[in-house]
Amino acid sequence: MQGFGIHASMWTMNWDRAGAERAIAGAKKYKMEFVEIPLADAPSVDAKHTRDLLEKHGLRAACSLVLPEAAWASARPDAAIRHLKVAIDKAAEMGAEALTGVTYGGTNERTGAPPTQAEYDNVTRALEAAAKHAKSQGIQFGVEAVNRYENHLVNSAEQAVALVERIGVDNVFVHLDTFHMNIEEKGAANGILAARDHLKYMHLSESDRGTPGAGNVPWDPIFAALSAIGFKGALTLESFVSMPPEMAGDISTWRPVARDEEEVMGNGLSFLRNKAAQYQLA
Repeated sequence: MQGFGIHASMWTMNWDRAGAERAIAGAKKYKMEFVEIPLADAPSVDAKHTRDLLEKHGLRAACSLVLPEAAWASARPDAAIRHLKVAIDKAAEMGAEALTGVTYGGTNERTGAPPTQAEYDNVTRALEAAAKHAKSQGIQFGVEAVNRYENHLVNSAEQAVALVERIGVDNVFVHLDTFHMNIEEKGAANGILAARDHLKYMHLSESDRGTPGAGNVPWDPIFAALSAIGFKGALTLESFVSMPPEMAGDISTWRPVARDEEEVMGNGLSFLRNKAAQYQLA
């Protein structure tokens, strides 16, 4: 994955035919190069419909997910493998290039104790099997570090790198997110430097998950670090301005994070594009 993209959450988190049409048309309107498709319910997705829409609008795609509790890899690795294989097959059918996200667990997965070696062993086994299946389908497979309030297993860039290296399959990459990095890293640039050999995917998300440039994320150090490592991967705007109420609890989004789409896309997207140009990333 390369270039500027956008998470479909700008328009929908429900990837039915109507949601797909709205998000893909929106991504094209703002001249994005790809769209990130949420696979909350992979079996229900009409893959041909999505593939046709992507081809019509000249867009590429990545897919992302969070594992449901019944398939958390730390406790139920076999269920995780089954769940991930279904999502990988659907991504391939749509013509997507990658499956990424919290591919190892959930965004409300915390045991109240530090991760155990047994949990990491289960995660590694599940993700190795999933990654090998993804490779057979021509799909890249990502591991996203998320903050401690959402998951207890992979919070930092260093932990993501360690997991990727334990998995040991060459289509597996690190996915970082500026929202999570702003909480977890000892300097966002240090996280990028730590992940440099495996980093292929960035979520560009503000400290309140609203409009990039209007919060506390240290954008200049982030873009400077990406430039310093010669980053050639995906830059993906992620904002939850359109988060449906039924999903708010998953990521603790209890109030509106921006006024509307126009605020995020009119101000935030131009801000990110300008930063990328300033640091010669676009």
